[in-house]
Amino acid sequence: MRTSCRPSRVVIRRTLAVVTAFFATSVTAAPVVFHVNLGQASEAPVSGRLLVFAKLIGPTDKTPVTRVNMDQVDASAVSIAAQEVARLEPGATIELHADVTAFPAPFSQLRPGRYAVQAVLDRNHSYNYTGRSAGDLVSGVVAMDLPGEATPPLTLATAIPENTAPLAPNADIHAIDFQSPALSRFWGRAIALRGWVVTPPDYASQPRKRYPTVYYTQGFGGTLRSLHALGVARWEEMKAGKAPQMIWVAVDQSSPAGTTEFADSVNNGPWGEALTAELIPSLERQYRMDGKPGGRLLTGHSSGGWAALWLQVKYPELFGGAWPTSPDASDFHDFSGIDLYARDANVYRKPDGTPWPLAHDKGRMLVSVEDYARREFVVGPYGGQIASFEWVFSPRGADGSPLPMFDRTTGAVDPAVIAYWKEHYDVAELLRRQWPKLRRHLDGKIHLIVGAADTFSLDGAARRLEITMKELGAKTDFRYVEGRTHFDLYTVGDDKRGLYKTIAAEMYATARGRDRGRTPTRP
Repeated sequence: MRTSCRPSRVVIRRTLAVVTAFFATSVTAAPVVFHVNLGQASEAPVSGRLLVFAKLIGPTDKTPVTRVNMDQVDASAVSIAAQEVARLEPGATIELHADVTAFPAPFSQLRPGRYAVQAVLDRNHSYNYTGRSAGDLVSGVVAMDLPGEATPPLTLATAIPENTAPLAPNADIHAIDFQSPALSRFWGRAIALRGWVVTPPDYASQPRKRYPTVYYTQGFGGTLRSLHALGVARWEEMKAGKAPQMIWVAVDQSSPAGTTEFADSVNNGPWGEALTAELIPSLERQYRMDGKPGGRLLTGHSSGGWAALWLQVKYPELFGGAWPTSPDASDFHDFSGIDLYARDANVYRKPDGTPWPLAHDKGRMLVSVEDYARREFVVGPYGGQIASFEWVFSPRGADGSPLPMFDRTTGAVDPAVIAYWKEHYDVAELLRRQWPKLRRHLDGKIHLIVGAADTFSLDGAARRLEITMKELGAKTDFRYVEGRTHFDLYTVGDDKRGLYKTIAAEMYATARGRDRGRTPTRP
């Protein structure tokens, strides 16, 4: 039984030991030490992950810098130093040694110059997922010369407030706050599934009508607030007659460890069971849903796309079809281009020694896997995209934390961990092993759409999955949209949400039995 859904102190200590060993470097320059004090931001002692961000100020930069944060595209644009803080009293000062745990290099090795520097105390250890969020404490931006022996003090003077901006009012959007018995037993405390039920505009005026129901979840970084905005968009499309009248259930899959993928996991707990055996039956008792496989449909993007694909394959008798878009790797022979099963597989370097890209655009590498992984670990060994995969897919180590898929120092893949991934979560492998059993309830239900120029090379795994299914004799519907990336896949002509409408029409036709023998509409 787990007693908390936060990563344990053992996890943090073990991971920080790895990171410290990796970043501790013999340097000839004087070490950089920041003095961070707790000012008026809190009247009580605080704890968390202390982060100091430093950005070089160019000679032509005339606009004052008011915020220093990591750049999602250019990993090396901002330097980051980090340290765990167990307890910081009001008015007290802590030293952060910026040569111990830092990215992309110890601060004493920075290019000499004038830097804008800001400190953030990540109190909930959520920075890798949310960025700055409610309750975090921040300093003002201080300009200083780095590297250097003396640094001006940084005072945590402001607390990030809650986002109190009202959600768009809509009587057809209903909150989900469902306490899961299965997840609560796993964690040893109350755990809830949250999200929104979007009933169609004609729901109240048609009291005897039942509706097909779409289950949707977002990818990494999705929140309850962003799910609500998506629900408003789906409702407006139905109101305008641009999409069929259906119930949409937008379910939040975020957790302190990243995303859950709605997969049963030895680390995250039984999220698949909680959704399929607990939440869905509860919703079908409360709302006028079709309540049969043909009327339960799945879609989602990125990690949400993988969740939609996984749920359809894992529970083929429960759902009537899945439309995953740009799903995370469904065949681990191609994990954003990397064959995790290859002998001496390495996620940092290709066999020729060149870096593996994590993200690219038109052939240009935006960020390498190595830079992304190193930065993620400095920001915190929890909640990031790579750590999130391990919390879902990996076996649990002796200390209670997920076993890392690869060595954070060298990038070398652990074959034993990958063997576990293959046995439990490789969708293509699962289909190969169980197709005779799955065929009757799964054949023809997967409709996968991905950009042929996907930013994270996720089209590669999709192509491998399609080959596997064709070899099995399955009915396939895989679409590769030329020129589209991970982020503009839904654009059809001038309509940035056009693919949603295409998918909604196909879902409705499936639910109402009008899809037999038809050719899917191409985006």
